[in-house]
Amino acid sequence: MTGFFKTNSPVNIILLLVYSFVLKWHSFVYPHIPQPQPTDGFLYFKLLSFLSPAGQVVPVIYPLIVLVLTLTQAVIFNNLVNNEKLLPKPNYLPAMAYLLITSLFPEWWQLSSAVIINSLLVWIWAMLSRLFNHPRPKTQVFNAGLVVGLASFLYFPAIGFSLLVFFALITLRPFHLGEWLVALLGLLTPYYFLFAFLFLNDTWNPLTYLPSVSVSFPAFLQDVWAWVAIILLMVPFLISGFYIQSNILRMLIQVRKTWSLMLFYLLIALLIPFVNFSSTFAYWILCALPFAAFHGYTFFYAPKKWLPVTLHWVMVAFILALNIWVSVSGG
Repeated sequence: MTGFFKTNSPVNIILLLVYSFVLKWHSFVYPHIPQPQPTDGFLYFKLLSFLSPAGQVVPVIYPLIVLVLTLTQAVIFNNLVNNEKLLPKPNYLPAMAYLLITSLFPEWWQLSSAVIINSLLVWIWAMLSRLFNHPRPKTQVFNAGLVVGLASFLYFPAIGFSLLVFFALITLRPFHLGEWLVALLGLLTPYYFLFAFLFLNDTWNPLTYLPSVSVSFPAFLQDVWAWVAIILLMVPFLISGFYIQSNILRMLIQVRKTWSLMLFYLLIALLIPFVNFSSTFAYWILCALPFAAFHGYTFFYAPKKWLPVTLHWVMVAFILALNIWVSVSGG
């Protein structure tokens, strides 16, 4: 199967669609109606309220939304990886890896604010990865900051991705104070319009939209399925580190810096759920996109054909077994 996705054929998009149904079949047979968490933003509450009438009648609408979101995220992010030449040849391995990764935990099959934010993060990544030689960098950093601000309306701790914008300026651009100020302006713009709207409508209560911030270590009810999923997530990532280090001298400077930005993206995504945490793995799906890039590197560069094939089918077998277990256990 990895051989098919190692090519750049448009037919792979159809295969990815089939992949999405197969890997998450439980969510279509037993649709989960999402419930907002206290950590979610006001915009996500309003979205669920809007979807609720249709969702009560046709609950399968929720897994279909997740299918559309994850599939489009996979394809668009895959194109970005190819365009930035993070892999030497165009292929669909990062997209395949993304669909595998987003199937490793049952919480990642369900609609959540983090799943929606991943679509915004693809957009942010597209803008930041082009900063190296972009003729209008201020437009790019303003838009990236603006989208981060909007993401915080869905899940407030997502404001932490503003660090990714500033790290991109450090990594990909020479220092220009104006660009940093423009990025900050973009970040604050959504809140400016939100507070202006509240003030003009005599509903001024900004603390409702600025939740308190706390950092804690989440306590999860972890079982063997969760631990195996974590191992399957980490093994290809660690292998990719070895391959990237082996090939780093052959990379263009821009590509090296982009991989550094990808690693920082992953670090932020792993840390954000510790802010205003909820006892669920749902918000760690924010790290799925950068993990997919590193997994794709492993699938592409593995010198022995048996390694990517084995990794792929072990992950598929685990995910299908997880679907069956969740169905039998009534999860």
